Amino acid sequence: MSDSSRTPRPRNEPRFPDGPQPDPAGSHFERRIRSFQPRRSRVTQGQADALERLWPKWGLDIDGQRTLDLAELFAADLPVVLEIGFGMGEATARMAAAAPDTGILAVDVHTPGQGNLLNLADRAGLSNIRVANGDAIILLREMLTPDSLAGLRVYFPDPWPKKRHHKRRLIQPEFLTLAASRLRPGALLHCATDWEPYAEVMLDVLSAHPDFENTRPDNGYAPRPDFRPLTRFEAQGLDKGHVVNDLLFRRVPHGTDSNGRTDSGTDSTGA
Repeated sequence: MSDSSRTPRPRNEPRFPDGPQPDPAGSHFERRIRSFQPRRSRVTQGQADALERLWPKWGLDIDGQRTLDLAELFAADLPVVLEIGFGMGEATARMAAAAPDTGILAVDVHTPGQGNLLNLADRAGLSNIRVANGDAIILLREMLTPDSLAGLRVYFPDPWPKKRHHKRRLIQPEFLTLAASRLRPGALLHCATDWEPYAEVMLDVLSAHPDFENTRPDNGYAPRPDFRPLTRFEAQGLDKGHVVNDLLFRRVPHGTDSNGRTDSGTDSTGA
């Protein structure tokens, strides 16, 4: 059926009644500064078909009204990594294919990207991806239980380069405290950015946070690990001379800070 022969959709009817909603949390939670801008740009027919077919199976709206059972969500008892912001999903699908025994809970608000990732997962026969639509802060705070995540990935978040917008940046102490409460001890927090001033802030904020320790002996940036694919966006930036920095930090054991000291003030050896 051609586009011209399709029945027009009523103005107030959502395009995907059983798919991702424009504002899944509605007015249930406090208004606050967000680190993202919802984007509902043009959806291709392939992406639309994937949303209609696969959202009921592999998608979820972040409404903040329930606690997720991750074993039930993935229909398997897998370690689950949360990925915040996945663009069009190509790198996410490649990471899922390379690690089929790890579940990836991928969060974004970009409708075409959601449809594209579902399509990629379907075509590759991947069953370890779930796509979440909405605010990752609400997901972490209201819908995930303590120690439920085996990792957290934040690749190329919006750098909000203007000074007046720095408050919108995701990687801040308050966010790290929330994330730490949902990461099990030893879980890896992996960030990457091509905006060098933001990379410097990330390194400072992460290094100062007591719940995380740098995996690098020199306490600096890490080389891009093999498990993080080079994205098309990243390759274009590198061709233009951009510098990409990866940061790999580990969640320290409960009651121990990043210097190995316990709540009692002794180090982990009891000294």
